[in-house]
Amino acid sequence: MAQEIKGLYFDSRQVQPGGLFFALRGVAADGHDHIAAACAAGAVAVVLEDPSRAPAGMTWLRVENGRLAMSRTAAAFYGYPTDTVPTVGITGTNGKTTITYLVESIMAQAGLAAAVLGTISYRFGDRMIPAPNTTPESVELQRTLRELLDSGAGAVVMEVSSHALEQYRVDGCRFDVAVFTNLTRDHLDYHRDMESYFASKSRLFTALLGADPVKPRRHAVINIDDPYGARLAAAAAAPVITYGLTVAAQVRAESVSFSVSGIAGTMVTPAGSFAFHSQLLGRFNLYNILAAVGAGVALGLPLAAIAGGIGSGVRVPGRLERVDNDRGVTVLVDYAHTGDALENVLKTVTELATGRIITVFGCGGDRDRGKRPVMGSIGGRYSDLTVVTSDNPRTEEPVAIIAEILGGIGTLGLREYHVADLADGFDEKGYVAVADRHEAIRLAARLAKPGDILLLAGKGHEDYQIVGREKHHFDDREEAAAAFRERG
Repeated sequence: MAQEIKGLYFDSRQVQPGGLFFALRGVAADGHDHIAAACAAGAVAVVLEDPSRAPAGMTWLRVENGRLAMSRTAAAFYGYPTDTVPTVGITGTNGKTTITYLVESIMAQAGLAAAVLGTISYRFGDRMIPAPNTTPESVELQRTLRELLDSGAGAVVMEVSSHALEQYRVDGCRFDVAVFTNLTRDHLDYHRDMESYFASKSRLFTALLGADPVKPRRHAVINIDDPYGARLAAAAAAPVITYGLTVAAQVRAESVSFSVSGIAGTMVTPAGSFAFHSQLLGRFNLYNILAAVGAGVALGLPLAAIAGGIGSGVRVPGRLERVDNDRGVTVLVDYAHTGDALENVLKTVTELATGRIITVFGCGGDRDRGKRPVMGSIGGRYSDLTVVTSDNPRTEEPVAIIAEILGGIGTLGLREYHVADLADGFDEKGYVAVADRHEAIRLAARLAKPGDILLLAGKGHEDYQIVGREKHHFDDREEAAAAFRERG
């Protein structure tokens, strides 16, 4: 007798009667150990990799790759959500979130209402779902896509993380366009090295972008100014639209000007040229704009819609987001949490600065330790005062993380301040360590003078801080606003 499957599950604690349970092998746990619990909770069938763990008297199916099987099954269970709507996937170390906002804006100008899934949230219109991961597990991903499309979304724009590609979470999606931004050091606590990291990113352009009768006009949009992008352009399984600042790029910008009001210039594309202006700041955001334009061209959208989407005043939470104050200080909050991202932001700040630059940042605990001294050196080089503090220390001691960051700053020969030294301000380029992020932000706000730029880097849109295994409310934007109010 046929058994109806009423739900898909990979966590035995969430199984409901009539469910299909996928026994996945993870880093910290093995789903095969929880098959009995899943069956007790009402699972009617199990998908597993190890037949020796099969439950007696229960329907089961052996597969070679449980995560891949779950991804494809989830797509089928939820009616293949991405088969019938334009779908854009964006991957790379930096820029993904900003590009999703830009592509969403371009689509809106073209009359396409897009659902957006990314680091900040999964959303469509007024509906917003908190984002526990940049790219959710395949069952959650396909369920969320189905819900958002059923709510009226006519397109999908999603960030695609290296973890998601490594773990086959998006293998049930059909992409019309895949965008590659760049590849710099990050997530090496998970990936063995940069080549493994690159291999994970490459899957979106090789394994997932091949010939497909459902979507025959697929394209890869790739930053060829990035050396990994140049390699990827030669290996992609779909036609490539290149972007960059070199004349070899198919999508590029000419006669560009940067100012505190944004970026302006002429956009050159295979479909024609147009003048553009964006309120986004800095050279790194020009790359994000180029990527979004490339995606619009790949989708065949009108140039007027592309230009309108770029110039529509897109604001991205936690990406060089301004915090208003009455002290004449430019306060910017940014998510930069890698060396490359921090350097890009600080280069932009340097180009805009008329006064001093004060930077507050830290590095996350239980994550890639190798980037800590790198980020320390970058912060010290570009800032007049670097305030090294905690990010999300997690289970590491904050002072130990800070010490590794200071190892990079210490090589620059800058003055090391203590908090007491700064009672009357500072007049020499240097750095100070303040483990408590709340106190670090208040110190920086007290020291900032009219005309200075205060950059709070690392947490961006996040409204929490993880200390130990506890998550506490903490928002850099709120903290900065409060710090300036408290100055009186």
